[in-house]
Amino acid sequence: MNQLTAVLIGAGARGAHSYAPYALDNPHELKFVAVAEADDTRRENFAKLHNISSDCCFESWEQLLERQKMADIAVICTQDHMHFEPTMQALAKKYHVLLEKPMSPTPKECIEMERTAKENDRLLTICHVLRYTPLWSAIKRVISEGKIGQVVSIQLNENVGYWHIAHSFVRGNWNNSETSSPMILAKSCHDMDALSWLMEQPCVRISSYGSLMHFHSENAPEGSADYCINGCAVESACVYSAPRFYLGEGKSWARHFVDELTKENIVRGLQDTNYGRCVYKSDNNVVDHQVVNMEFANGATAMFSMCGFTRHQERRIQIMGTKGEIRAEESKIVVYDFLTHEETVIEIPKQTSGHGGGDSNIIRSFLKEVRSYTGEESLTSASASVRSHMMAFAAEYSRLHKGKSIELNEFYNSIKNASESTSKG
Repeated sequence: MNQLTAVLIGAGARGAHSYAPYALDNPHELKFVAVAEADDTRRENFAKLHNISSDCCFESWEQLLERQKMADIAVICTQDHMHFEPTMQALAKKYHVLLEKPMSPTPKECIEMERTAKENDRLLTICHVLRYTPLWSAIKRVISEGKIGQVVSIQLNENVGYWHIAHSFVRGNWNNSETSSPMILAKSCHDMDALSWLMEQPCVRISSYGSLMHFHSENAPEGSADYCINGCAVESACVYSAPRFYLGEGKSWARHFVDELTKENIVRGLQDTNYGRCVYKSDNNVVDHQVVNMEFANGATAMFSMCGFTRHQERRIQIMGTKGEIRAEESKIVVYDFLTHEETVIEIPKQTSGHGGGDSNIIRSFLKEVRSYTGEESLTSASASVRSHMMAFAAEYSRLHKGKSIELNEFYNSIKNASESTSKG
């Protein structure tokens, strides 16, 4: 098995800690030879860990991509709004690209990225890691084997977790759609992709409702401070206390704003960064709950619900077919047979890699696809991802227009035509 080489653009949590460790665990398969990261500490730590020489460490992706092609693969894990330009340039330089989701906060850019990958005959694989987990792969296998007949309807709940929504979508990098993406794209494009994959039918119509119901200034308790740690009179009784979370059960999540997880560093971070801000006095604007209704080409339907107000971070799915039913959550799948009334339980072993095994499995699959590449699409190719991204974009458009029903073909074609006109102009 020949070793492939890669460059990393964006050495944050996903790039450095979710995908790159595969190279350390499997050095015979993958070697990172360059890194681009604006944060000095992150860049230096990554270079040291992966034994990358100083002349292959860059402060920006522009500097890295100015060089001649340095590797087989570009792994791009910048912030959402910074995906488009490095991806386009990497494809033009003939890198195979593994891109963190979402592709882009702009539908037009998603379509242009798909087209550029095809024009340059390169893989552009999007990190929809759910497809690569043992749990979701097993669900797909049960459906494909016909054990529940034809799928008629799917209900999927994404329980974000009250602490997770506060961390990532109120205080964190994905709290504002103007600087990142709408919640349905930033958090739930995984779910749109999974539903599209399980249905194996084009989504033809979509509508959505949701709002930022709780995390805004009107709900700030009397006596609350701008920062939890700066004399907030109600901090001890607040569900969303930053000190309680980051100095307690959420200590590991403090790695997003401190380099070393000491209590002194965390306290300083809670004073100096947005992660210490009051959840009612942040600059967030993304929804804290949303529902999406979908109709597919064969008449099947799906309902998706995302909510931040849950104790646990988990997904629960119910798939209803003409001959049976699937219910799944965490690491357990139950298949119900309508004819025999048998219940088959599939237990998924505990996974050591993040996202239920998806983080390492997508790297393994991508490397295999690169080695044998002859023009085929990958499992989560740009083409597949564009379809599910359009579902997310249409859902957000519907939500902003009071639940208006959106015809997907019309929505997609209007954007595609505008993109083609721009490229020709």
